[in-house]
Amino acid sequence: MAQRIQGTEDLYGGYMRSWQRMCDIARELFGAYGFDAIETPAIEQVATFTHGIGESTDVVRKEMFRVFSGALLEDVFARGSEEGLKAKQRMAMRPEGTAGVVRAAVEHNFVPQGAAPAKVWYSEAMFRGERPQRGRLRQFHQVGVEWLGAEDPAADAETIIMLMEFYKRLGLPQESLTLRINSMGDGECRPAYREKVRQFILDHADEMCEDCRERADLNPLRAFDCKVDRDREIMRDAPLVTDNLCDDCRDHYAQVKKYLDEAGIKYIEDPTLVRGLDYYMRTVFEVEYTANAGIGAIGGGGRYDGLAELEGGKHTPGIGFAVGFERIMLALEDAGVNLAGEDPSCVYVANTEPELREAAFRATLALRSAGIRAEADYQGRSLKSQFKQADKHNARLCVVLGPDEVAAGVATVRDMGTHEQVQVPMADLAAKVSELLG
Repeated sequence: MAQRIQGTEDLYGGYMRSWQRMCDIARELFGAYGFDAIETPAIEQVATFTHGIGESTDVVRKEMFRVFSGALLEDVFARGSEEGLKAKQRMAMRPEGTAGVVRAAVEHNFVPQGAAPAKVWYSEAMFRGERPQRGRLRQFHQVGVEWLGAEDPAADAETIIMLMEFYKRLGLPQESLTLRINSMGDGECRPAYREKVRQFILDHADEMCEDCRERADLNPLRAFDCKVDRDREIMRDAPLVTDNLCDDCRDHYAQVKKYLDEAGIKYIEDPTLVRGLDYYMRTVFEVEYTANAGIGAIGGGGRYDGLAELEGGKHTPGIGFAVGFERIMLALEDAGVNLAGEDPSCVYVANTEPELREAAFRATLALRSAGIRAEADYQGRSLKSQFKQADKHNARLCVVLGPDEVAAGVATVRDMGTHEQVQVPMADLAAKVSELLG
């Protein structure tokens, strides 16, 4: 029997309605902030991701799905060498949304010199070769925004405000969320800070895990995010980025906090917050669901002012965030929030005899043409079985057509809750059903 790949999920029923509802909320909220929808290809050149995400990150080194065409694979296998395999790794499935959006912005010149910033949002599937576990899949879904061309710290604050409003509209209790913020500095101050952290790790190398020792040269700031308790304890004594910011970064960070304070947004400053991708600089933020420690982070983002240049474009500041659908669903479930809503109801059209199937067909079309969700029997069931089907379809009303009704040009409309019935002229069926549905 064909089965889905481990680490993937089929979206259907209430789960699919939840995803659609999340996208509807995003469309409405982000649209009010001036964001337009975008969709980028699920397959990009590998360089699109390695330029900004970073060769040393776990996403690129361990999790990114590389893609090969049949012809390329034949060539690789014919060579039979690891070098040949690496040479043919030209494409990858997108592991996150920002790099592809920035690539598109550079390619299509979204932000011409002197033009207004470009603001886009997306709702797409992402792909990472992670070990499947609850809330972490190999194919997962994200809603995200990218704001390109704005250096103003107000853009940082508005992005965070919009994120917190998004959670509110999804129905997550605000008291169950913790917003953490930090500044990671920029090209002026971060290199010196990075070297301090590197030296700190080397000084404690004998006490730290192999991954952190490797990070010392590749990406020392990632040691702050190590999952080994002993390493996390050691890194608490490491130099803090907030003590090593240049004046511009310190002023930018102070202004972001001022805007957040004015908007009444509660936050915790976390100088160890670094995020997992190399392109981040200055403002970074993350939201945790704290009502259940097993859920943790449910979204975050930050500023990436140098990413457009890494993708071959001119300097274009940017900021954005992404939230994971699957992890948010865990939080909503824990909070007792039903994002999918009630199962959709319908009007069921039943006929008492097979000869009346054409009359039922016409009635069903009339209802659907009026925008009414309608279902009917397509298996030749008895009237009793059709009523059972109506219940399974969560029908509020059932339109019953028998020989007498068809001859008289009317239909019997039955309330499935009260069992009350009324006869309605066929010409007025759609209008009367709409009235009864309220």
